[in-house]
Amino acid sequence: MKPLIKTRLFTPGPTPLLLEAQARALASNFNHRTEEFRRLVRETIEHLRYFFNTQNDVLLFASSGTGAMEGAVTNLLSPGDRVLVGTAGKFGERWVGLAEAYGMQVSKVEAPYGHPLDIEEMRRQIESAGPFRAVFVQATETSTGVTHDVKALGEMVRSLPETCLIVDAITGLGTMDLRPDEWGLDVVIGGSQKATMIAPGLAFASVSDKAWKQIERARCPRFYFDFAKERKSLAKGESSYTPAITLLVSLHAALEYLRAFGRENLIANAALLAEAARQAVKALGLKLFAQHSPSNAVTAVCAPQGMDSGAIIKAMRERFGAVVANGQGSMKGKIFRLAHLGYYDACDLFSAIACLEVVLAQLGCSIELGRGVAAAQETYLRLQSPALASVTA
Repeated sequence: MKPLIKTRLFTPGPTPLLLEAQARALASNFNHRTEEFRRLVRETIEHLRYFFNTQNDVLLFASSGTGAMEGAVTNLLSPGDRVLVGTAGKFGERWVGLAEAYGMQVSKVEAPYGHPLDIEEMRRQIESAGPFRAVFVQATETSTGVTHDVKALGEMVRSLPETCLIVDAITGLGTMDLRPDEWGLDVVIGGSQKATMIAPGLAFASVSDKAWKQIERARCPRFYFDFAKERKSLAKGESSYTPAITLLVSLHAALEYLRAFGRENLIANAALLAEAARQAVKALGLKLFAQHSPSNAVTAVCAPQGMDSGAIIKAMRERFGAVVANGQGSMKGKIFRLAHLGYYDACDLFSAIACLEVVLAQLGCSIELGRGVAAAQETYLRLQSPALASVTA
């Protein structure tokens, strides 16, 4: 018998889509130079401020999140500027690559894959090896499932008038408590295919007053990702260039949904699912890749000894239509990653763990079927509140 299989995404981007947002986009028919569309853009920016938990300007670009990352480099810096990058995975390495591509002098504080940054070492570098024009870091290192202490970094940098803190929060937004204004996070970057529950193609960046002053002095070449130009256009409800109209309509609808559900509830939902996943993994005798400061956006799991994680990923997809992520770079084949950000609820997690148990058993692992699911259920019962019974509530 050939089983019926539905594809279900458990990847940390793209994530499952909010159907209401998709439907709104399909029914829309906008021209971007109309007052109706300008009103939608203004409302979307205000919703993004709520989502980012900031009163700062929030910019919007038709690109992946990496576009806004590159924009942060080109808008805040001049060639030859000294910068500090905290790197503990593929996306920290992306900050290094972007800064070097534009001729910056890059100093690094590195942590092994699976470990958070040593914040005291970051402090020592800032105090003894500076001054730096910018400090770059991830809120969540998606490639390894680790969270960095951006609050502590903000406290270090906010007193330095010539230094800005730039945070890639592409998977941090909607999965962890972030307070850009209170913590001194000068630029915070997000992307549409994560906790906002829509398709890839939009990038966001919040920009502090301190960062705007630095932008005025920066001399890197820029054109499309020109923060000042986009700020001026968005103030009028427009974009500097042709916008991704369908995605903007989807974003507006998704942010309305998230605002009604509540930013804090969205973050708590990810935290609940992540903790339930971690307990399920331990109950199955598997090892968590991130032992300290694990992310609530994604759980990274070590493959059983002697097994390529690709075999687990292939079996999950072929047998159940469940798409989980492999490791990246040197971790490919060694770990697999299960996401919790955005449009996931407890039923999604329970089913993913049940599928994982079957796959592991068929691949020859000695496990007790149902043990991981039971651990996830017990954690859910212990932690959940009525408001978080489902992300669709």
